[in-house]
Amino acid sequence: MGRYVRADGLDIWTEQVGTGPDVLLVGGLGDTVESWQFQLDGLADRYRLTAFDNRGAGRTAMPEDPVSIEVMADDAAALLRALDIPSAHVAGFSGGSIISQELALRHPRPVRSLVLQSTWPVPDAYLRRWGLFIRWLAETAPDERAFLEGFYLDIYTARAHNDGTVDRFIEDVLAFPHKQTTENLNRFLDAVLDHDTTNRLPDIDVPTLVLAGGRDSTSRPELCRAVADAIPGARFAVMEEEAHQPFQEIPDEWNARVDAFWRATQTRTT
Repeated sequence: MGRYVRADGLDIWTEQVGTGPDVLLVGGLGDTVESWQFQLDGLADRYRLTAFDNRGAGRTAMPEDPVSIEVMADDAAALLRALDIPSAHVAGFSGGSIISQELALRHPRPVRSLVLQSTWPVPDAYLRRWGLFIRWLAETAPDERAFLEGFYLDIYTARAHNDGTVDRFIEDVLAFPHKQTTENLNRFLDAVLDHDTTNRLPDIDVPTLVLAGGRDSTSRPELCRAVADAIPGARFAVMEEEAHQPFQEIPDEWNARVDAFWRATQTRTT
């Protein structure tokens, strides 16, 4: 169902489904359109959802030019222009939430609202060391399965590891034919770890919902709260029993939460 969209010289793999107000979904480290499958399936009756592979992930190439969060935010803005989308609700998770922050700062006009899942203003010492551990793991794991089993320890809850959910996710990733190279993963990771929006977050002027997982050991609730506290009027909520990616573990609850936020935003802005 996906296709390439030419946006400012880059062919970006894009999938668009549904009808209604526009939503742009921005993935994190190594994640592709497929990471949003529960939202593409569960919200298409109410929204027109656009998901895409970031540069260097999945089917979108990584150009030789230096990569940064600013560049990836420009990619997202260029994609919206190429698709003739004048404004969209933007939702991003983890590294994608950092891209979404930068999109709202650099290109405020097309951003109607923000949902920032598992976010931060700048990596603290713990998050930076975790990122360096992931780089080491990617370079030294004996195979892809071993890397995923280690990486996912900090991404999903113990519940999801114990009930077979993570095993199913791993099998899906192993079967995915468009692998990200270790080099491209590290380039994205470097960009995320080098980025800091602390002093600019007060300039974001759109309705914002910041969501944290109470059991997320990486982008911990205090980091997410720092983002919400810095953005004027932002709403903040902790999903106490969840980890880094509740939109995949409990998609119905996550979808209902963001749907309510988007509906309230539509009411205020129309």
